[in-house]
Amino acid sequence: MRMSSRSYAAALGAAALTGLVGAAILTLPALSPLGDAFAQSDKPKASKHRAKSTKAQPAKAQPAKAAAQEAPPPITDDTDDPAVWGKTFPVHYELYSKTVDMERTKYGGSEAEPRTPTQADPRSVVSKSKVEEDAGLKAMWQGYAFSADFREDRGHAYANIDQQNTGRQTFAKQPGACMNCHASSYVAMKKQGDGDVTKGFEKMNAMPFPDAAKLVSHPVSCIDCHDTQTMALRVTRPALIEGLRALKASQGIQNYDVNKQASNQEMRAYVCAQCHVEYYFKGAERRLVFPWAKGLKVENMQALYDEIGFRDWTHKDTGAPALKAQHPEFEMWSQGIHARAGVTCSDCHMPMIKHGGQTVSDHWVRSPLLNIANACMGCHSKHDAKITAKELKDRVEAIQDRHWKLREDAMQALVGLIDDLKAAKAAGKGDAELKTAQYMQRRAQFYLDFVEAENSTGFHAPQEAARILGESLNYARQGQIALRDASFKPTVAVVDIPPPPALPPLVSPAAK
Repeated sequence: MRMSSRSYAAALGAAALTGLVGAAILTLPALSPLGDAFAQSDKPKASKHRAKSTKAQPAKAQPAKAAAQEAPPPITDDTDDPAVWGKTFPVHYELYSKTVDMERTKYGGSEAEPRTPTQADPRSVVSKSKVEEDAGLKAMWQGYAFSADFREDRGHAYANIDQQNTGRQTFAKQPGACMNCHASSYVAMKKQGDGDVTKGFEKMNAMPFPDAAKLVSHPVSCIDCHDTQTMALRVTRPALIEGLRALKASQGIQNYDVNKQASNQEMRAYVCAQCHVEYYFKGAERRLVFPWAKGLKVENMQALYDEIGFRDWTHKDTGAPALKAQHPEFEMWSQGIHARAGVTCSDCHMPMIKHGGQTVSDHWVRSPLLNIANACMGCHSKHDAKITAKELKDRVEAIQDRHWKLREDAMQALVGLIDDLKAAKAAGKGDAELKTAQYMQRRAQFYLDFVEAENSTGFHAPQEAARILGESLNYARQGQIALRDASFKPTVAVVDIPPPPALPPLVSPAAK
């Protein structure tokens, strides 16, 4: 959707003629008060991918006369409603609106699960629970909110309403920092900071989640990634601006400014890295921080967390100072062959397509496996003229099959360590005797969770994912040995993680 100022001006004039050329503009229901951008009334349908899917309703064409007479409203730096942008960019908006669709691949996506809406939770369709179907996940996250609710991933359209209604909200009070990714929060942050986005970001971080939720109305939207006047890609999230600055500083580049120094191709990954990354909440202010000061690899983040003595929670069954990884797609992609070849997130998940008489970036953000002809064939057919979509899909699934087998082996080892720690505690072993095994659980669990939370099932960087799972399995087995042999010395130094500090409660702005 990047275009020059001249092209943007032309688009404004062309938008008024949209009806005359027969373009279909998708008409969506009014927003719910919980900020769901799209209707939740879609009924599950049979999918060609062996599962139920929820499909967006067909677009409805607007009367040509009315479209010709009505000029599109202006887009300003306060326009966070994607429907307003859609008046000028109807094709992009129609594609963006399709992120309501729910369709599985072999290892990803989601099935549509009908549910009866309630006053507390208005959703009529949800995705399947993963934590209830995988005993390993339940064991790994005991005592943490994810043990209460963790579901299959679905499109950007649901980012806001799913976060507002997850069972994690009732398990533990969530901070407003979650709104960084689960809503179009740029305008809200700017208003909270009286024009200073970083100050508004800081205010929203420290709010209770329900208060922050009142400040937003839409899931991730056009304004979160695009300059409102030039349509150039931009980074709007202070957490990424600060995270990249810390990463570049570790590489000897001081005071890096992503919006001034990144190339357009880099921005095609960075706009996605505003959310699809590992993070933690720092201190009493719950500041959202991307832990990249030592690098992007899992061991770099583990080292940082060990250095600052951070834990997400204390494991309920074992007492281990546990860490929870969060969707590190950007970090994993950065270690893979596509990143080395200069292929970005947008190239595969938002490829250029012909639609509605235009060539545009496909804003129906989805798995490339559901769009192989556009997402994969354009590049791969240049190197192998005989390659087919089926061959590429089979290649991906072969990688994922091998990854899943190794993931299951690592999970079995981790659960074995957790069970052994539980037994040791029950037998009366004290903290000093358990310390080594608890630290090995911390490492094994974070490494496993790093690839578990990363949504490509190993594909973004197959060799790196295999390395991480192998390390996880090794740490888990070393932890088991440590419980059986007090003289055993692990291959990594055991770090003493102090008890977590007592944090002040999140305070509503109205109470201050």
